[in-house]
Amino acid sequence: MTAPHSFNLSRFVTFAAGLVLAGLLAGCASTSSTPWDAASVRPNTTTQWQHHSFPGKTSNQFAYSTLDGRTAMGVQSSASASMLRKVVNVEPDQFDALRFSWKVPALITDADLALRDKDDSPVRLVLSFDGDRSKLSSRDRALSELARALTGEEMPYATLMYVWCNQREPGSVVLNPRTDRIRKLVLESGPEKLNRWLDYERDIRADYRQAFGEEPGRLIAIGIMTDTDNTKSSAQAWYGPVVLGLAAIR
Repeated sequence: MTAPHSFNLSRFVTFAAGLVLAGLLAGCASTSSTPWDAASVRPNTTTQWQHHSFPGKTSNQFAYSTLDGRTAMGVQSSASASMLRKVVNVEPDQFDALRFSWKVPALITDADLALRDKDDSPVRLVLSFDGDRSKLSSRDRALSELARALTGEEMPYATLMYVWCNQREPGSVVLNPRTDRIRKLVLESGPEKLNRWLDYERDIRADYRQAFGEEPGRLIAIGIMTDTDNTKSSAQAWYGPVVLGLAAIR
């Protein structure tokens, strides 16, 4: 008979893969530079956008292009998940308006951002933050230690994602099914605004307060991510340049 607390390797691998897809274990991902390397969050920032593929997952296909007269990063996802990510270092008192855009031709029919087995989205803008790690729950401290053991990096103190949801109202906050240190702020819901460019200007501080109920810490990474691995479906999307203040994060 199996002991109540015996180690289940299959469950551990599945859980660890879930953390990777949540953006917690970025150090575990393989990377390559992208055509968005020309600009940065601040004039003196030298880090590049990197394509992060996740262990055991098929990667998306990213392609730099011009669409409808706009500079865009296109992504094709087919039962896959990967992201473009840029390491940054921005203190809260330096936060400016965050501007970005995306175009989505179709939603993922069976996706549900609140369910572990259906947590897919055609678009995500991902912000990772540092913070007071003494506030983490014992469970989240354990997850962070797991991240460090597997990758040499702790998981971010908090991750805020801007997303397009199938059914929840814009302004809703959806907790990640694996850890509440990842929270998703719904910007669009349903099919009404498909097939057009949508432009956003967000107050990072206000959105973080809404999602987490506290002041944000240092911004440490920005990413774009499309994922269809849980629903085993397909999706296509385009992202415009990400701009924080005057500098484009292209």
